[in-house]
Amino acid sequence: MQSDRNAKTCEVLLAEYQLRSDPALDPVRLKFAGVEDRDVYNITAPFEDEGETIIAGRVEARDSERSHIVFFVEREGQWVPREGMPTLALQDPFYTRIGGEIVLGGVQIDAHPHREDALVWRTVMYKGKRLRELAPFFTGPDGMKDLRLAQLHDGSIGMFTRPQGAKGGRGKIGFARLRSLAELTVEAVEAAPLLKGQFVDAEWGGANEPHLLSNGWVGILGHIACFDAEGNRHYYPMVFALHPFTGEHSDIELIAARSRFLPGASKRADLVDVVFSGGLVRRADGSAELYAGISDAEAHKLTIPDPFLKFERLAPVYRQASVAL
Repeated sequence: MQSDRNAKTCEVLLAEYQLRSDPALDPVRLKFAGVEDRDVYNITAPFEDEGETIIAGRVEARDSERSHIVFFVEREGQWVPREGMPTLALQDPFYTRIGGEIVLGGVQIDAHPHREDALVWRTVMYKGKRLRELAPFFTGPDGMKDLRLAQLHDGSIGMFTRPQGAKGGRGKIGFARLRSLAELTVEAVEAAPLLKGQFVDAEWGGANEPHLLSNGWVGILGHIACFDAEGNRHYYPMVFALHPFTGEHSDIELIAARSRFLPGASKRADLVDVVFSGGLVRRADGSAELYAGISDAEAHKLTIPDPFLKFERLAPVYRQASVAL
């Protein structure tokens, strides 16, 4: 396992990314309609439901944090709400499939029980055979965003957490393996050990979308973030790979930066340099489409080299002794 002393700062990771000069092609600002002039950002990558391609997006007014998840379909070059679909009073949607069912979640916010000027948040998950049949099945601990799940090649569940406070500081990634969704409990989430060597204490990050790779490793699309001296926020899309049985993982590396996307609006002046990883679509030609929220105001897409291809050259998980649960 990596040591915390190996953690690289956002500044170092950005410098390494700029030196690599990875191509970033065909930047696109996604167009949305039918949401009453509200912003759509922090979207998922497209996924299939009932034969249609869907994007789930965070929809809210520019001057508000009160948002809903809306399900969109593409019509004549723009994305519009799909008819007859539920809207969920959540932020920052995420999507996966486990046991043949959709698992979709987001962040629920409420007024803080003790502070009038603060909010409390938690991750809420729904599941169902179709989006129209989604029903809530899990509510995570208060104060935790970026809780993610992935079904592994042996049928078990990889669980990524992001505690803050005494255990995680401003936010670090934890990981544990569950036998099934029945073992997903608040206690299991809170007990997941942290991955080492990913974030210095002044910075933070989280997992956004785990990908089960062909060799059994898990490729994680995530984000790493920091403040600058003026208090502005900087968010960068990153990836790493994890062996789900041993906990071994690669170093974090950036895969894009705000400057590689199109210019656009920002929710606030301190959020201009924010790219929030939403999802990644891997393509057969070795490229990938990165879908992201931009500056807490827009949703963009960028074509990049598939960042997970090199991890599929690692020794396959199924040929190594696994650690029993």
